[in-house]
Amino acid sequence: TIPRTDTVPSTPDASAAIAQSRSGGEGAPHLPAEGRGREGEHYTLGYALTRAAHVRAYERKPGEPLYRPLHIFALDPSASRRDGAVTVVDVPYEPLEPGPAGSLFRVMPADGEEPVDLEDRMVLIGQGRAASATDPKFRAQMAYAVCSTTYAAFRHALGRDLAWGFDRRDAGGRAPRLRIRTDVPELENAYYDRPSGELRFGTFRADKEAKGRNQPNGIVHTVLSQDVIVHECSHALLDGMRTHFMIPTNPDVLAFHEAFADVIAVLQRFTYKDVVRAGIRAARGEVRFAELLTTMALQFGQTIGMTGGLRSAVGGTDLRYGTATEPHELGKVLLAAVFEAFATIYSRKTEPLVRLASGGTGVLPEGAIPDLLAELLTEKACSLASQFLSVCIRAVDYCPPVDITFGEYLRAVITADYDLVPDDPLGYREAWIDAFRKYGVYPSDVPSLTEDALLWRASDVKLPAAKELGFDKLQFDGDPARPAGPDEIMRQGRALGALACDPTYAGAFGLALPDDPRLEGDPVDLPVVQSIRSARRAGPDGQIVFDLVAEVTQRREVRPGHGLPGLDVYGGTTIILDPTGTVRYLIGKSVLKPERVQRQREYASATSAFWGDGPFGKRYPEPKALRTLHGEK
Repeated sequence: TIPRTDTVPSTPDASAAIAQSRSGGEGAPHLPAEGRGREGEHYTLGYALTRAAHVRAYERKPGEPLYRPLHIFALDPSASRRDGAVTVVDVPYEPLEPGPAGSLFRVMPADGEEPVDLEDRMVLIGQGRAASATDPKFRAQMAYAVCSTTYAAFRHALGRDLAWGFDRRDAGGRAPRLRIRTDVPELENAYYDRPSGELRFGTFRADKEAKGRNQPNGIVHTVLSQDVIVHECSHALLDGMRTHFMIPTNPDVLAFHEAFADVIAVLQRFTYKDVVRAGIRAARGEVRFAELLTTMALQFGQTIGMTGGLRSAVGGTDLRYGTATEPHELGKVLLAAVFEAFATIYSRKTEPLVRLASGGTGVLPEGAIPDLLAELLTEKACSLASQFLSVCIRAVDYCPPVDITFGEYLRAVITADYDLVPDDPLGYREAWIDAFRKYGVYPSDVPSLTEDALLWRASDVKLPAAKELGFDKLQFDGDPARPAGPDEIMRQGRALGALACDPTYAGAFGLALPDDPRLEGDPVDLPVVQSIRSARRAGPDGQIVFDLVAEVTQRREVRPGHGLPGLDVYGGTTIILDPTGTVRYLIGKSVLKPERVQRQREYASATSAFWGDGPFGKRYPEPKALRTLHGEK
């Protein structure tokens, strides 16, 4: 007998996984009904559906400032200030409680420390507290500032507020805020913990053989690394966008989480012009050789026994997809491919400048590059990084809701970019394709690596428009990025569920009906409408594109047999609709594909780090995947 999801298995590990899933933890993130009851004959509404109505960035009022300038370390405390290690960032303005605590983030003071008050007039005059490697209040300020600017980058790329992937409420029932702990003792790392809704940054003693400008056995605070903060905050934001990416159904899934967070960290560094200028000068305009820009978490790496940083965005000659399965090692492939595409386009955009500065030869004379050239190259690099950052984030909306692979991310990037900028004279998309090919990443189920072959397609089945999801029927709270409230989101969810889960069209949406013989007798849940969100995207020529992006998922309980364990296999579809309610894209993974089910069973059977044994020969994903990935129990 296979236990249904309302029966908690008797083993402690499996019980914990199910308990975490019910509370929004890192195990299976969906159980049928989720306390809402059956919403329709053929579907249910997920517990996470209304999160978008509760998590909102502060809306600036007339007369209030645009930004709050705050000091941060743009690199690491050990880096030279001549390289731009200390900078002032413009954080989107909002009133703050001591902590600091705003609408999205709440920094928890270290034990025995008073929370920092960024509203204090003396602190305001000084653009926040001065950068310091020893001041705990500065650490709180830096964590808030970097997380806020990271969230702003996601919000800009997607044109909407982003919900969190956890359900914890703050005191008084207020909307959930991501809690940030800046000084976790004896933690030689940092991680995002979904069950608690926290980012945790460690404080530890450096190795006695610490390299670089670091004190042997000195105190290291991971929260003083811009790279580490952006990386962990990106984990939390990606979890809010795609909750099921925490379920390690193939080697790429957790590797994608790691690589995506690294990509955002590297591209965010290009927002600090002083750092970019210093890196461009040192590398004489060659961005691939600008270690100041491509080496991540230098201090962290040097203080735990490494000679350099934790990772590099530049791939080595032996780096290739398929040679490693450990998530960090595999993630290096995706990071290197993205940066390769970036470096290629940077070279194309700056080639006229280099030719002009070199008298037409394209080879710069020896010595330092001219100041004006350095400034122009810096502008190009910063502008291009901003474009790449938006493309990388936007592409998540075009990914399937479960079981992501690197090849599918490439298709998502190509489609997302084509949707907004059909004309591509500099060959951005060609550069992406060539970069992924260079590292051996090939999408499946495509006939060739041409742009048109990689684009996601609409369904072959003629689908009726979801008229209740046309923008003329949607209700907003003053902005198309913000739904009017939970009731409006529930209404939208019902309209979507009625279309996607209608037995006539369910197959087109990749959903299985309970009596489908291809299930081979396995139980299958009703499909669940997990999310529905507006998207507003601005192109380089000022064009604005509106869409609705939704996820519908489904769970199949696969029975053990043939020497392989049973497990929950998730399928589902990302649905993109235009402002008239017409379905533009269906990007999905069906629970009915036998080869997909077989691959997941084999992977779960062979993987011990992220899958645990339950009763009746069934395996469950470990409930704290990212925490485990970062070496924490």
